[in-house]
Amino acid sequence: MTTASREPIAINGRTYAWPPRPLVVVCVDGCEPDYIEQAFRAGAMPFLASAAAEGTRLLGACVVPSFTNPNNLSIVTGVPPSVHGICGNYFWDREAGAEVMMNDPKYLRCDTILAAFAEAGACVAVVTAKDKLRRLLGHGMRGICFSAEKANEATVGEHGIADVLDLVGLPLPSVYSADLSEFVFAAGVRLMETTRPDLTYLSTTDYVQHKHAPGTSTANAFYRMMDGYLARLAGLGASIAITADHGMNAKTDSAGKPQVIYLQDVLDGWLGTGRARVILPITDPYVVHHGALGSFATVYLPEGIDPRAAAGSVAALPGMELVLDRSEGCRRFELPPDRMGDLITVSRRHYVIGTSLAKHDLSGLDAPLRSHGGLSEQTVPLVFTERLGERPPGRRLRNFDIFDLALNRSR
Repeated sequence: MTTASREPIAINGRTYAWPPRPLVVVCVDGCEPDYIEQAFRAGAMPFLASAAAEGTRLLGACVVPSFTNPNNLSIVTGVPPSVHGICGNYFWDREAGAEVMMNDPKYLRCDTILAAFAEAGACVAVVTAKDKLRRLLGHGMRGICFSAEKANEATVGEHGIADVLDLVGLPLPSVYSADLSEFVFAAGVRLMETTRPDLTYLSTTDYVQHKHAPGTSTANAFYRMMDGYLARLAGLGASIAITADHGMNAKTDSAGKPQVIYLQDVLDGWLGTGRARVILPITDPYVVHHGALGSFATVYLPEGIDPRAAAGSVAALPGMELVLDRSEGCRRFELPPDRMGDLITVSRRHYVIGTSLAKHDLSGLDAPLRSHGGLSEQTVPLVFTERLGERPPGRRLRNFDIFDLALNRSR
């Protein structure tokens, strides 16, 4: 256990106090604030409703693009993508001349809060739903770090723990299920009962949120499940802080038909086939529930095309909300310019951006398309079981303020 005599940890331009008791930070993937609001109204989260009333309930903003990897890494580093470098799940690697997944720690440009505390002697544990995040979140960290997706493969040498299925007492979950997130929470409880980490980071999957709107019976059942595990964590003496990596919205018309801007097809028609390149940072190995369609894309233009002129043309497309050149877009959204194209494009709330019609398989969708990535998914919850004191003045709160708020601002 930690003590109050431990020196504060300085990392990435911020300083963090040691937790007086175990702290669990939860990133609920795709948690539009209305999910919690509707669950409260339905009586599905009695513990959190009571704890939030005694503690603190706020709203913050996630980073754009409002995708999983950029935001989880912002949360655990306390800084935006312009500093940590992870600006999507997928990007165009200019040096390699290839489109690649950005899940290798070599793409991370700073250390994490978790690794810094572990280096200073804290007991730290990380449990993610999907394995795509595990290596990034656990980079440089001495402690426990494993995914629910591959919990059966955990070893002491690589993950800091073995026999996870026996510890948790649940079978290996399907990656396309709510069970994947439940395994994360159940593992967090068992670790608190056995190892009792000083800092725990739990990151879920948005499988339910991609399929079910706030207030639906399935969504409320998911949040009821989560509430039970949060109550158990609190009962074990943990302080809990909850946020999200992004929100979620329907991306359909009134009849439930997906509203997609096939931007590669449009640019091929304007400039010639293959002259421009559209990159969708939402792309990852788990596309069944969203078809690799999100509300953010970056475009690489051929030589001789003026980005600002092109931005005006793309911005005029139906369903497009905002199109900026690289310099302006990276400045506004705090993104690394060397990992962005010539244009940054964001679609409206109920639209998504694709490449070509022929390249998106939506046959796996068994519910109307719901997705994220744009400005309309930027608002996220910030909920604390502790009452916070003075908060940073003069700026809006961000999801990556959560460690600062939980460690430095609690009373």
